[in-house]
Amino acid sequence: MIGIDGGGLPPGADDALAAAEVVLGGARHLRSVPVPPSASRVELGPVEPALERLAGRRGVVLASGDPGFFGIVRLLRERGYEPVVLPARSSVQLLFARLGRSWDDVAVVSAHGRALGPAVNVCRARPAVAVLTAPGAGPAEIGAALDGWPRTLVVAEDLGGPDERLTTLPAAEAAARDWHPLTVVLCLRDPDAVPGRGWHAGGEPVPPGRGWALPDDAFDHRAGMVTKAEVRALVLARLAPRPGTLVWDVGAGSGSVAVECARLGAAALAVERRADDAARIAANAAAHGVDVRVVEGEAPAALAGLPHPDAVFVGGGGPEVVAAATGADRVVVALAALDRIAPTRAALHAAGLAVDGVQLAASRFADLPDGSVRLAATNPITILWGTRP
Repeated sequence: MIGIDGGGLPPGADDALAAAEVVLGGARHLRSVPVPPSASRVELGPVEPALERLAGRRGVVLASGDPGFFGIVRLLRERGYEPVVLPARSSVQLLFARLGRSWDDVAVVSAHGRALGPAVNVCRARPAVAVLTAPGAGPAEIGAALDGWPRTLVVAEDLGGPDERLTTLPAAEAAARDWHPLTVVLCLRDPDAVPGRGWHAGGEPVPPGRGWALPDDAFDHRAGMVTKAEVRALVLARLAPRPGTLVWDVGAGSGSVAVECARLGAAALAVERRADDAARIAANAAAHGVDVRVVEGEAPAALAGLPHPDAVFVGGGGPEVVAAATGADRVVVALAALDRIAPTRAALHAAGLAVDGVQLAASRFADLPDGSVRLAATNPITILWGTRP
């Protein structure tokens, strides 16, 4: 394997090419290296037929940058090859060198040959993300998908090539432009921020060190309008928030569920009809150092046009809200009113979800004047969840 970055071949590449019986690579890579006349030149299109040309022959595979970083090395090893890798500089390494910025805090995701949605959700959730792109999953598509999230993009076109260019612009403006087919995108919450000294590549790991299902007083709330910690613990388990997913918190109140999902690495969107609670959600998110997009409005009308969720928590609203949210693969509903259980269960079934549920009745320790404790009951809550088979 030989990596190519526009700055010359890595050490040992000339000898490997001279001894090759077959050289595989994209058309632009084959044009850029000295392929010996005796070697077969195989232009990569469909991968499997090209790899068959390597069988029993000394071969060289050409690839961009470091082929061990989201590259073809994995595919070769899956097919039983044990490649010798001569890497060049990866496109991500080149990008940050051009910017003069450290990048140990940056999450790196790929939309090349993969779905764009998970990569965009990481951009929605994390302060600094580098995206390896592909046709149909490039700067324009990323910029459009970030509508509603304040982000700045640095678009690096043709890194190391003759058309190299770096452009910094708001995400919304990237959606309206045409771009070079070879791009890497850096998505930033604050383009002027100097990242703190960390210890874990890609930013702080998840789950967070303080755990989850935080105490109720970890969130500012209105007169006890917060999903209680015991309920939140089960809700989080059923929502399964994680990097690459988007979770809606509908009827969010204090936004405790949305904030906890964001702390677990998911992109989070909170829908709340009250302006004072919407402000509390934003303040709670900031206090915990996470991003939560707040949409002020009443569900189900406020849900129209929002990006498609992977999971939805409904903490406020009737079966009509549940019905509007059932495009997700996971829907979790917390109910205090018994008369809403049957119609909510019916709405989940009608959406084709497999439905289950439980009632939680927790009693918490409460101090007595003599220093002993008693048990103080909290209101029973019924939790229903639906999952797509």
